[in-house]
Amino acid sequence: MADWKERLGVVYSTNPDFKYDNGEPEQASTLAPDKQILRVWRDTHGRAGKVATIVRGFVGSDDDLAALGKRLKQRIGVGGSAKDGEIIIQGDHRDRVTELLLADGYTKTKKV
Repeated sequence: MADWKERLGVVYSTNPDFKYDNGEPEQASTLAPDKQILRVWRDTHGRAGKVATIVRGFVGSDDDLAALGKRLKQRIGVGGSAKDGEIIIQGDHRDRVTELLLADGYTKTKKV
């Protein structure tokens, strides 16, 4: 989409340093795996008693979070999702998820 279409309805500014803000937050740049501080949790809240493994603490773009979640789900062979800054994996797989993350270079990963 052209840049001018995003600014329809903006009044002219005489400030030479004016930067238009379209209200969208900028995507966070993804930290290197060895800089990520990830925590692996077991959770049942809001899941009708079913157990889920949750990975929290990922700093980066939604696309990178989804890619990591997909890689973990494929390696373990279960379903899940990656949204709101956390990866949810069906079942109690804390040990396996921690092993996989450590093998991928996420050295600051802990099982909680």
